[in-house]
Amino acid sequence: MAPSLRLLLALLCAAPAFGLPTSPYEVKESVNPPHGWVQHSTAPPEHSIELRIGLPQPNFGILESHLYEVSDPDHHRYGQHLSKEEVEELVAPHPGSLDAVDEWLAFHGIQEEDISRSPAKDWITLSLPVELVEKMLDTKYHVWKHTKTGDYIVRTTSYSLPIHLHEHVDVIQPTTMFSQFKPFRSTISKVEAAPATSATDSLGSLVNPATGLTIDASCNVTITVSCLQQLYNAVGFTPSAKGNSIGITGYLEEFASIADLEAFFVQQVPTAENSSFKFVSVNGGINNQSDPGFEASLDVQFAFGLSHPIPPTFFSTAGSPPFIADDDTPTNTNEPYLNWLDFILSQEKIPLSISTSYGDDEQTVPESFAKRVCADFAQLGARGTSLIFSSGDHGVGDGDSNPATQTCFTNNGKNETKFIPTFPATCPFVTSVGATDNVAPEVAVSRFFSGGGFSNYFSRPSYQDPTVPNFLSKLAPGTFEGLFNPNGRGFPDVSAQGDRFEIIVGGQAFLIGGTSASAPTVNGFISLLNDVRLSKGLPSLGFLNPFIYKKGFAGFTDILSGHNSGCGTTGFNVTKGWDPVTGFGTPNFGKLKELVLETGA
Repeated sequence: MAPSLRLLLALLCAAPAFGLPTSPYEVKESVNPPHGWVQHSTAPPEHSIELRIGLPQPNFGILESHLYEVSDPDHHRYGQHLSKEEVEELVAPHPGSLDAVDEWLAFHGIQEEDISRSPAKDWITLSLPVELVEKMLDTKYHVWKHTKTGDYIVRTTSYSLPIHLHEHVDVIQPTTMFSQFKPFRSTISKVEAAPATSATDSLGSLVNPATGLTIDASCNVTITVSCLQQLYNAVGFTPSAKGNSIGITGYLEEFASIADLEAFFVQQVPTAENSSFKFVSVNGGINNQSDPGFEASLDVQFAFGLSHPIPPTFFSTAGSPPFIADDDTPTNTNEPYLNWLDFILSQEKIPLSISTSYGDDEQTVPESFAKRVCADFAQLGARGTSLIFSSGDHGVGDGDSNPATQTCFTNNGKNETKFIPTFPATCPFVTSVGATDNVAPEVAVSRFFSGGGFSNYFSRPSYQDPTVPNFLSKLAPGTFEGLFNPNGRGFPDVSAQGDRFEIIVGGQAFLIGGTSASAPTVNGFISLLNDVRLSKGLPSLGFLNPFIYKKGFAGFTDILSGHNSGCGTTGFNVTKGWDPVTGFGTPNFGKLKELVLETGA
């Protein structure tokens, strides 16, 4: 070989990989379409896709170490949460990744003015037509139809990137994500007209044998704010609200009516009359007062009713993934959830506790995407915010069928039968909430089944090591062998009442149930606990799980009856201590307020 040719080859090999925008393509990610989705037609070439590119976070391990230190009640740094700027510095991508991706985008005619970047520059967002995205990702998009719901989405089952880009890109969506992000409330048949008698009418009293607390017998029929205060030992507590805050997320055009909230307050929380919430629009989200939703009403009425007068915020994020196949004007088909994360992470001040009553089967969310979203949750926890999620309403099964008849097939192309965990409840950086029923004693909810089990994506976090193996040791040898991942993150962490909540929608009273009720309930009580700490000059609780698993469990009432059916099985049984049905049980505010003052004081 001539010297000049050898020199040229040497220079090419030594050049940065990002200088080769036309390097050969290689598959980055591929999936089998989840059950129920069928290919409908070719995606219109002009259809607009809001493409999101997640760049690697090389220092995320350092952020995770900080998160656990500031969340460990026995660590000297407990409560020393990080600032927005400190978190952004730790999740920023390497400059080489930024250069590589920017050059690839420029190669396809995309300039800086076409790009939106997250504050840490770890996410890139850009709106592009399908035909260009197909060229960039060497793929083909199709319109897919869900046979049960009739929803349409624009997705591909595989995409590729130039080989040199693989190390510079974690994830690109929407590509392979077939998630049907939805509220975790029981099916609409569970929403029924409230009884003619007022929920506050007394039917005598009952004593919870586990706590010794007296509760109105009417709470076995209808759950009100007063019932929750009685059941969870918070009667008579009034927060100061100084420096505190609480938030609720709203999606999929679920709107929260101010008039309905006022009517709810008149009926159940008279001290909150003439108060409301701060409304925050995310990505153009609205709050249509003429179209109140059951989910939004449930969330804001109970979370804000329990926590009044702590300043409340309702976030409405625009975006509804289904695509109308015969619409002449193509619309966005991205999931709205990441829009909220982009927004909240860019804010200097964020609520100290936030609950979300939405999610989906973990297997419908590509693992790469789930892990990046989970990493974003870690950022919020490091900044001092408690994130609370519903665990789901379909036991150990999927959300597409009756728990008693679910087949629970995997999406790995093998059609294996396995339990189907729920995301985002399986993320180890959030607190997952299951559901209970009855008041004397409480049991795992029976009208539907509290979501719970073990993640197939996330390994068991260290804070669960002293606890979850104890539950697994109680299972008879071979129980559900091969149906779940015993090394996965177990969920839920805790639970709360989740059925027959009386809410006001469109001026009328209804009863509603689901872990969608349990999550805002726990949110309300965490907000009260934050108030206890803030009133003593202590920081907010932040990421809850290390505290709960190390000390806080002593402030929860163990649930000892029930199970969570699904996949043609009875699911897991409730046991003494933590279990993947009700977690550590339900809150005892009187005990918890003492425990949170013993920590980090």
